[in-house]
Amino acid sequence: MEELLQKIKNVCSSYIQNGKVATYIPELAKADPNEFGICTISLDYGISGVGDYKKSFTMQSIVKAIILLRALEDKGEAGVRKLVGVEATGKPFDAFNYSDQDLKSEHINPMINAGAIALCTLIDGENYRDKFQRLLDLTRKISGNPDLDIDEAVYKSEKATGNKNRALTYMLKAYGIINEDAEEVLDCYFRACSIKVTSVDLARIGLVLANGGNDPITGERIFDKKHAKYINAVLMTCGMYDGSGEFAITVGVPAKSGVGGGIMAVVPNRMGIGIYSPALDKKGNSCAGIKALELLSKELELSIF
Repeated sequence: MEELLQKIKNVCSSYIQNGKVATYIPELAKADPNEFGICTISLDYGISGVGDYKKSFTMQSIVKAIILLRALEDKGEAGVRKLVGVEATGKPFDAFNYSDQDLKSEHINPMINAGAIALCTLIDGENYRDKFQRLLDLTRKISGNPDLDIDEAVYKSEKATGNKNRALTYMLKAYGIINEDAEEVLDCYFRACSIKVTSVDLARIGLVLANGGNDPITGERIFDKKHAKYINAVLMTCGMYDGSGEFAITVGVPAKSGVGGGIMAVVPNRMGIGIYSPALDKKGNSCAGIKALELLSKELELSIF
């Protein structure tokens, strides 16, 4: 497997030049666009990694899958569906113009910023510090890494410059979708996006989702299979921003990207994949990462279609 991953990495490294690192969050602009790591974890091949697969970076939007899981566990599918829909918007992840009419819950989904911010309000806890801690604890559990924590510099950078997310949150309040203190909700969301992981951590999260909430390495059931099914379905249709349709055709597996350069992919009943390459395309997805998943999918026939 490592030989195959190295071959794919070599081929896809040229795609780095097609993208640029995210700059709207100042700390993310410091990333080295040439870093590139791939990790796969499966029962057949074990853990395989090449390149910068042990490099730490922040989850950014990949954490939306964990936010959705935490909300499903705390409030159930019915509670989640009251707050956010499941349809792909076909718009950028931070878009404002969801509808020509009043903004309604069904106009947003868990994998765009507005939807994930709204779902933070469903997490149980006495305050938003407690809510975030429960989210972090769940991320640690699924990744098998008890040492995961936030990147303080990225968190402070996001909080200081995240005015578009701040505007989205106040828009959610204006339309009555959320009723809680906007700044507290935002703080929870900014902290969540700033959780540091490696490609190994993402692959382990993908593996657990691929196995219906059961960690095949430890044998422990972490969450209900019905929640894994729900999350994987949403990832398949909405996880790669407004590039999800193209990704479904070329790769064909549930996945979630983040503007930190990571991609977490789920191959049902087979493996989890974690990729890091911070040079992004115009939609906010890793250029080299998407190509690597395309080649890996073709080589191992990973597509679920």
